[in-house]
Formats: sequence, C-alpha cells, structure tokens
Amino acid sequence: MVTREIAGKPRRVCPACRHIHFIEPKVGVGVCVVQNGAILLVQRRFVPEKGKWSIPAGYLDHGDDPARHAVLEVREETGLQVAITGLAGVFHNPPEQGGATVFILYRGERIGGRLDPGDDASDAGFFTSDALPEIAFASTRHAVALLGQS
Repeated sequence: MVTREIAGKPRRVCPACRHIHFIEPKVGVGVCVVQNGAILLVQRRFVPEKGKWSIPAGYLDHGDDPARHAVLEVREETGLQVAITGLAGVFHNPPEQGGATVFILYRGERIGGRLDPGDDASDAGFFTSDALPEIAFASTRHAVALLGQS
C-alpha cells in the first residue's frame, strides 16, 4: 500500500490493483427520550468522555439495523423499553472528541421497564434543561435542544 492524493485527500492505495482503502467513520445511534419535560441521560463509565453524560447510545456494527440497535442500547444502558417515534437528525461529532463521528439520533418514548443503569453507564436519570449535568458530545447537546420542541 502507498499513500496517494485521491479526491483531494491522502488515501492508501494498492499499487498493483489500484484498490483504494477508505477509512470509514464510526457510526453511532441513540434515542432522545423525553418524559414530563425531562431528557433521559446516562453517565459514561468509560472513555471517551468518562464521567460526563450523554443520551443512551452505541456504535453500529456491520449489518445492524440502526433503529433496532438504538432501542437495544437504551435497554442495555437504562433498563427502559422504548419505541422509536421518529428521526430527530443526523449529526457530526468532531473526530478529535472521540466516539462516533456520524451520529443518528432518534426520538423515542418510554413504553416500559425500570430505570436501572447498566452496560457502560454508571448512572442514568431524567434531567430538565435547567438542571443538566456535564454533557459529553455535540450530538447530546443537539438532543437537549429538542427539549423545547417536545
């Protein structure tokens, strides 16, 4: 493999077959759950942004259905069952921040379960916009902005 400029960026290319190796972005999915004017957040147990708070979320693996995986992440991290009610947006988290660079954010509603942090969340809870903890990612700040639109 050699490095060549392709489409204005340095890319790894096989000189024999000319295959271009594209570095794929990390894709994350999460659900913005708002209940009684408060947003569901989890405290991150691990880096990146350990100790800060984000919406329940996780990375997609090859072949994962994004909406189904987002619902699974909420259950694993909070103990709550949710139903997707729509797409809130697709966001870019700066790569230097760590985590997913492309983030798919769904809107959801709680349909069952009991709040019980698990998986990679050390705590979970609902927060109003005037009592937010330290937020981890740009995508969570976008989710918080949805509080006024619920």
